[in-house]
Amino acid sequence: MTVGVAALGLALVAGCADSPAEEEPAGGPAPVVGTATGTTDTVEPDEDDGTSPEGSGEIAVADGTEQVSVAEVFATGLHTPWDLAFLADGSVLVTLRDSGEVVRLDGDRVTTLDAGGPDGTVADVQHEREDGLLGLEVGPGGGIYLYLTTATDNRVVRYDLEGDALVNPQVILEGIPANETHSGGRIAFGPDGFLYVTTGDTQDLDLPQDTDSLAGKILRVTAAGDPAPGNPFDNEVWSYGHRNVQGIGWTSDGRMYASEFGSSRYDELNLIEPGANYGWPHIEGWAGDPDFVDPLVTWSTDEASPSGIAVTDDGVWLSALRGERLWYVPLNASGEAGTPVAHDLGLGRLRAVVTAPDGALWVVTSNTDGRGEPGDMDDQILRLEVP
Repeated sequence: MTVGVAALGLALVAGCADSPAEEEPAGGPAPVVGTATGTTDTVEPDEDDGTSPEGSGEIAVADGTEQVSVAEVFATGLHTPWDLAFLADGSVLVTLRDSGEVVRLDGDRVTTLDAGGPDGTVADVQHEREDGLLGLEVGPGGGIYLYLTTATDNRVVRYDLEGDALVNPQVILEGIPANETHSGGRIAFGPDGFLYVTTGDTQDLDLPQDTDSLAGKILRVTAAGDPAPGNPFDNEVWSYGHRNVQGIGWTSDGRMYASEFGSSRYDELNLIEPGANYGWPHIEGWAGDPDFVDPLVTWSTDEASPSGIAVTDDGVWLSALRGERLWYVPLNASGEAGTPVAHDLGLGRLRAVVTAPDGALWVVTSNTDGRGEPGDMDDQILRLEVP
């Protein structure tokens, strides 16, 4: 059904625009760049895992405040938007985490889609703290894929979009462990045509290292939810040893990158390889241990808490929640990371950054999630001006 902007408590605007953390608070060093070949970072030994990695030193962080600005505001007054995806007709779908609604932005119209659940919401969504209606993806055949939390699990459900309704729900992947925190939730079709699903450790530290569990992983499945051919463990698991991944993306040559929330010291940007172990809970940040893959870049958790990412051939954009800024990590032709650039947009917490079909960057703020300080226009969806 189509409803008025006032009825939804939303406003669509065209033109220029002038808390507690997502994860555990921590201090620490500025972003540090390394390679996935054993470069380590100087930290005190972790009292839980006993590691004491040797240092590669810190690097300077470039200030990019004036390099990126808001070009257009597409929506304001949204409550806990989590993800967005573009339809072939140019309209945009957005998931609202807490209410379990999917809305469509189309010019000057905001439409709440009827998803068949109570009051048109997505059926069976349960929201507590960080969970609820999370990731959103439009499939190659036009199907709408949603990652959501129920009373018993996290799952991926496929819908058909008919007019203003999401119909024919099909649960394609279920049984992903769930918790009110650390449930992952980003989904995206990779260049190989398979669906990648990020999951969290759900506060159970035994699960990320268990390749028979779907928690603390990046999963790779077919559009119907079956394990994709060539997966390293003959199940849905693509990579493991993750704490809470909420950002994935690819360069045009197929290199896959992922952002990961740290616990008390280091958030990470990782280059993802099939079957690789990213170390959690044994390692946070660099290990210098051949059994684990080291991150390309780490941040202290108060500088980042990166949720969504957008990947181009030249670099990776990361939206920071606790850090309240947009990070850019340049990449060279071989995929090595350069000096991170910090962009303070003055928008507060940033949940997602997405590359539109025309190449523009869109961002989703997250100031109404119970941890931010919402302003009069929050939450917002905006297009950025990037030189």
